[in-house]
Amino acid sequence: MRKLTQLVLLTFLLVSVKVSAAVHYDVRGFGATGDGKTLDSDAINKAIEAASKQGGGTVYFPAGTYLSYSIRLKSHISLYLDQGATILAAAPQGDKGYDAPEPATNDKYQDFGHSHWHNSLIWGENLENISILGPGTIFGKGLTREGPHRAPVGNKAIALKLCRNVILKDFTILYGGHFGILATGVDNLTIDNLKIDTNRDGIDIDACKNVRISNCTINSPWDDAICLKSSYALGYARATENVTITNCQVSGFDRGTLYNGTYLRNEPHLVPDHEGPTGRIKFGTESNGGFKNIAISNCVFEYCRGLALETVDGGLLEDVTITNVTMRDIVNSPLFLRLGARMRGPEGTPVGALRRVTISNLNVYNADSHFSSLITGLPNYAIEDITLKDIRIYYRPMDSAATQIPETVPENEKVYPEPAKFGIIPAYGFFIRHAKKVHLDNVELRFLGKETRPAFILDDVTGIELNNVEAQKAEKSPLLVLKNVTDIRVSGSASLKNMKKKRVKKKSF
Repeated sequence: MRKLTQLVLLTFLLVSVKVSAAVHYDVRGFGATGDGKTLDSDAINKAIEAASKQGGGTVYFPAGTYLSYSIRLKSHISLYLDQGATILAAAPQGDKGYDAPEPATNDKYQDFGHSHWHNSLIWGENLENISILGPGTIFGKGLTREGPHRAPVGNKAIALKLCRNVILKDFTILYGGHFGILATGVDNLTIDNLKIDTNRDGIDIDACKNVRISNCTINSPWDDAICLKSSYALGYARATENVTITNCQVSGFDRGTLYNGTYLRNEPHLVPDHEGPTGRIKFGTESNGGFKNIAISNCVFEYCRGLALETVDGGLLEDVTITNVTMRDIVNSPLFLRLGARMRGPEGTPVGALRRVTISNLNVYNADSHFSSLITGLPNYAIEDITLKDIRIYYRPMDSAATQIPETVPENEKVYPEPAKFGIIPAYGFFIRHAKKVHLDNVELRFLGKETRPAFILDDVTGIELNNVEAQKAEKSPLLVLKNVTDIRVSGSASLKNMKKKRVKKKSF
């Protein structure tokens, strides 16, 4: 009986080892060295091919540094980066480098980086059931952060096109090139517990459906941290929809200083648009397909630009809720809602719409007052159904050089949508223009130094309610300026008297 038991146990162990070997493919077993000097691309791709031929499995990276060019994902494959494992993007050498950018289905209406996926460190197209997991690191040292280029240059750490059932979890991206993660036309995408410290965009979600982003920390001083887009890169307009973003932190510290824990602020002059560190959550700029059914909650912004919701290429931006957000040291508008008409898309595309947005439980300290918070549509194309509730914003004073405050704010309907493009705003708190059905409830505005401008300017606004709205008043300046306002109600405010007016052409309070 004892011998029989030992035989059964031995058989079980042998079967277990065989099963384990069949589903785990150690890249070192396929020739990878992990020494950081020898190019391991071929070995890694052989491991992926071997797993794929067996129907799938885990391609395993033990501790080591794996110098690599393009890694080509397959369906039913998981890459697992163990603690101490780094995939290091190699610099191109002569004609050796990354896969060439594939012919574009359409490259007329979006930037080069959005039109190609194969020129990346890790890429996949038309795949299902794929994962990149583990506490290791993807270091895009050899990637470029620039735009158009020829083979064999790579400009993305991870690029996925038309994939479904994707999990990205637990790893770190350091210097991800032009895009740390670009997902285009990807459905059922989960991104969880990533740390990204990069030199352009962190995560770009483009024309995707059913996306969950959670527990991520992203530092991207030179571009956006989490950016929802809906470009024409697939050759047709497709909405980004059913997205949740929760428990994330975004920032604009100097490149690499989140990763090394120093959190420096010495490089704002190096930002490509020269308008200060970026590092925010944004919808747009590419917005052909639009955005719908989006929920953002429990997020922290520090030393970066504020929240931006933009649709300027004909898409609908609608049904969005944002709650429990805190911001500190914001370098432009804490809130920027923009309906524009850049119209980078097929001829004849109509202007889009921005509507049904609720932002609540927002706390902002030390925001740049140059640009206030902007909610601005276009003449005859109003932003609609906006609710701002339980909001506190403390604005820092303008610098001494900003002495000329213009009386008018340009429309800039064709201009790239960014608060700085509108110049200094003649209100320190909120500038709301071309909007209707706007509700502010329990909103408080303060400034942290000297201020000369009104708290609110409302221009071409129909149907606005200010309930329990409090604002610090600048000396010798009104609190509220109305221009071409219809159906305004003010109630419950110590700063403003209760009022209900049908039409106001121009008046200050």
